[in-house]
Amino acid sequence: MKLYMHPASTTSRAVALFVADKNLPVEQQVVDLFTGEHMREPYTNLNPNKMVPTLDDDGFILTESSAILKYLAEKFDLPEYPKDLRKRARINEVMDWFNSNLYRDYGYGLIYPQVFPTHKRQTDEAHRATIDWGKEKTQGWLRVLNDHIIGTHTYVCGDAISVADYFAIAIMQAGELVGCDFAAYPNIARWMATMKARPSFDKVYEVIRGFAASLKGQEFVAVA
Repeated sequence: MKLYMHPASTTSRAVALFVADKNLPVEQQVVDLFTGEHMREPYTNLNPNKMVPTLDDDGFILTESSAILKYLAEKFDLPEYPKDLRKRARINEVMDWFNSNLYRDYGYGLIYPQVFPTHKRQTDEAHRATIDWGKEKTQGWLRVLNDHIIGTHTYVCGDAISVADYFAIAIMQAGELVGCDFAAYPNIARWMATMKARPSFDKVYEVIRGFAASLKGQEFVAVA
């Protein structure tokens, strides 16, 4: 089984941390995003979306990190994606919420336009408007996450860790690139600290933390 990924990819880190924590027999192959390897054959034959991660399980090709996390948990019969219908439905709900709501505004509206040139808008006015909108919407989603999704629970779907936590922490940690501070959202901050204490976290997140360190000193719009 092989996982095509890149350590600077938010969605790749979600799967990579799960694989590392559970010591799964998954070979990881880096697809160099910075040289455009993901845009060329032979990789585009595996994933025509030209994105990472992609899982190859003996010829069964699966894209989308949310689906890959669930597949791995099912394949290896892991408790992070429980059999109980309602628990599983809650995990699905939260993962969809992150992907459809928070990540859209937080990642693609606030963080990435400030960090990656390919996400910069065509005019300065449009660029500023995108970031301002992203920040405002993100703050609303963070209140929902803090007050209603996490609340007093240890993890995002209750008091047991699930694949939703691996998916969510990868998205939330990306805020370090622009200096986001979650002190105003104590339940989020507490949950993030719990996930960052995972035994494999520092290794899996080493590259992106190095990238974040290289951006320090620049002025960014961030949530605080």
